[in-house]
Amino acid sequence: MAYKKQQTTTHKIKIKSGDLVKVIAGNSKGAQGKVLKVVIDTNRAFVEGANIVKKHTKPSAANPNGGIIEKEAAIHISNLALIDPKSGETTRVGRKLNADGKIVRYAKKSGEEIK
Repeated sequence: MAYKKQQTTTHKIKIKSGDLVKVIAGNSKGAQGKVLKVVIDTNRAFVEGANIVKKHTKPSAANPNGGIIEKEAAIHISNLALIDPKSGETTRVGRKLNADGKIVRYAKKSGEEIK
């Protein structure tokens, strides 16, 4: 069975690992957490404590009993909103040049630079 490769876009992903985000759509709506990993190819991210799924595992050397483990699953980037470091509200992300001439991300609501 041949699987069709998922269509990818060339949009600039404005969320990076380590950012504090809020889930704005889906089953985990309202959940806040840190981005653990961003998958650029599929425009998805793993968020700490959001979109928890149960995975059935076979016994292995690391886990001799096997069983059911709970882990985070990927969420589409469009369902995440960055949390403003100044106000704590959700915000959009912009990009601008700083004094050193480097491109930095900033929160559109407060104008605060995102580290």
